[in-house]
Amino acid sequence: MKKVEGGICAVENVLAAGACEDNYGVALIHYPQSSAAAVFTRNKVQAAPIIITRESVKNGKLSAIVANSGNANCFTGEKGIDDAKEMTHQVAQGLNILPEDVAVASTGIIGRQLPLPIISKLITDALRRLDNSPTASKNAAEAIMTTDTYPKEFAVETTLTNGKTVRIGGICKGSGMIAPNMGTMLSFLTTDIEASPAELEEALQKSVEKTFNMVVVDGDESTNDIVVLLSRPGQGNIDEKFQEALDYLCSELTRMLARDGEGATKYMEVEVIGAQSLNDARIAARSIVKSPLVKTALFGADPNWGRIVAAVGYSGASMNEETITVSLEDGERRVAVVDKGEIKAFDGTEELELAESIMERETIKITVDLSLGTFMATAYGCDLSYDYVRINSEYST
Repeated sequence: MKKVEGGICAVENVLAAGACEDNYGVALIHYPQSSAAAVFTRNKVQAAPIIITRESVKNGKLSAIVANSGNANCFTGEKGIDDAKEMTHQVAQGLNILPEDVAVASTGIIGRQLPLPIISKLITDALRRLDNSPTASKNAAEAIMTTDTYPKEFAVETTLTNGKTVRIGGICKGSGMIAPNMGTMLSFLTTDIEASPAELEEALQKSVEKTFNMVVVDGDESTNDIVVLLSRPGQGNIDEKFQEALDYLCSELTRMLARDGEGATKYMEVEVIGAQSLNDARIAARSIVKSPLVKTALFGADPNWGRIVAAVGYSGASMNEETITVSLEDGERRVAVVDKGEIKAFDGTEELELAESIMERETIKITVDLSLGTFMATAYGCDLSYDYVRINSEYST
């Protein structure tokens, strides 16, 4: 497996485009007659495009995706449904396909009607710009940005066990309102493997559970989350090599989401090992990256291991104070601040001095060994800064 350039356009026959005007953007992806699978937010308040796309993808087939930024088209009633449908109809007409073969997604402010004339103009612009090129993929990634500070895209190439070489590419957006079950996150993935919708869905669910559903920026779960995976139609080719590549692609996109959290100054990766079950490992890791106290300690470069232990304690995971080990590292140095229940980092110790130095870095890894089993999981997050409050206090004004 290797990284390749091109994002979603690293896959042959995938056309992409992006068009922007002021605070609005439209991304367009065209992959005719694709097998399709999607994962959606679990929030009970669901945006109009989520409702439309759930229906569109039921038959496991899509030919295009249209996504807009600047307006979530959520909590907008029947007018919102009609506007989302109008987006699919305009794309369908421009590409000579059926409206039900077009997935639609939106991101932005909740509770305001979609400025359809602006979005319609941007769709027209995007239709004219469709291309299979690295620039086209980047433009599409830029068009769906909201508070993101940079476009997020990635692509990999791998060789299947049958000797075939396949590619997977993806773009995503997300900076705030990110929590397990996905956050205000849109992600669109393409691959040239030949697969059935059922095979794609199984592979995508596995990847999402260990990547996108393990990232927390602020703990708020969005109303608009969606991940869509498109492939060539066929069956019987997805194997462990493809799954490994898809997992890697999604993990890299997930890391980008966490690093670019709203107002973030630091990135953290939390690995929980030695858990009694996979669920225990996941809920403990998510509890740590979700904790406001851990996130603010990260911002203040405070190696407050007590907050980490407390987050594990209320996570619901099985734990024992006498067996837990907590370590901090920055890629070069590592220190155990708690070792099998024994506090190592306290005033005057070398461990505390090293821990304080590690916490000053921009990337910090926290490892928690529960020493109760063999299961492990990784979660991704960032600090909580003054800028997060500023950005979100001004978001709708």
